[in-house]
Amino acid sequence: MSRHDGTGPETAGPAGGDGVLFRILGPVEFHDERTGRWIRPSGAKQRALLGALLVKAGQIVSVPRLIDELWGGHPPAHAANALQAHVARLRRVLPTAPGTAGEPRHDRVVTRSLGYVLRLGGATTDADLFNRLAAEGRAAAVGDPGHGAGLLRRALSLWRGPALEGSVRGTVCAAEAALLEENRLTALEALYDACLRTGRHREITGELEELTSDHPVRERFYDLLMVALYRCGRPAEALGVHDRARMHLALELGVEPGPVLRGRMEAILRHDPALALCGPADPLPAAVHHPPAPLPEAAVLPLTDEIARLRRHVERLTWEQEALIRRFDHLSALAASARVR
Repeated sequence: MSRHDGTGPETAGPAGGDGVLFRILGPVEFHDERTGRWIRPSGAKQRALLGALLVKAGQIVSVPRLIDELWGGHPPAHAANALQAHVARLRRVLPTAPGTAGEPRHDRVVTRSLGYVLRLGGATTDADLFNRLAAEGRAAAVGDPGHGAGLLRRALSLWRGPALEGSVRGTVCAAEAALLEENRLTALEALYDACLRTGRHREITGELEELTSDHPVRERFYDLLMVALYRCGRPAEALGVHDRARMHLALELGVEPGPVLRGRMEAILRHDPALALCGPADPLPAAVHHPPAPLPEAAVLPLTDEIARLRRHVERLTWEQEALIRRFDHLSALAASARVR
């Protein structure tokens, strides 16, 4: 996975209250402050087991679900016994959790009648840290885009690769990986929006170009790139981005660009002053309340004709709707009468 967070070296983030940080934003691993070691369970099945238990931390994960996570549709003959052996090996690798009220330390993976549960105790996960920092960054960016961008960069620096990399075998890890990836993309959108609103458009065009290439049907990245290019004095290239978005959306989804991209293209064509005055926090720069510029006299007549055409269309749709409602009421009454008989 390409890095698009604009940060330097990756940071591990703080460990939990009992000195353990589990990481799933990349290959599954954990850090034990008592030993100072990073530990990545050996073998894909061990990592898939730990990943599934972390995703459902504090909840019982049934034996059949864990078997599906480890072996998919091809479990071994004695899958429950094989799973039990994997759990035993994982217990030996994981640091024990501190007890409460003077109780001794205990295993983090606990056996229940229906399956297994991982107790985080005071530990935390990088996914929890990411979601918290990203939420704080989006909230802060509303009033202070510079501060918000800093928080979003910290959140994105926690990613080391695709979520649960190498552990996505069953539905538990696959669903969580998809959710985390969507949260990552949303954080990137918020980051670049904040960068635009702090005048850093020249710094981010290359990264946004890469994002539109990596995610060719995600319209928000095209929108941000169009604004960045326009502010760099490259309006023709900004319009070319719209054409590229339209091509990808048509080929892959069979749809046209949505109203945000269409509005952005129109704003660029008319050199809307709002493009230079504000960032794209509002979907359409035309939403900024400036009095409309007077139309040339030659444009008034076509505009009047268009308004008249639209009025006739609205009137026809209204009449058709009323006719449909009358027809519906008539048929409903006939059906009710038939049931009474």
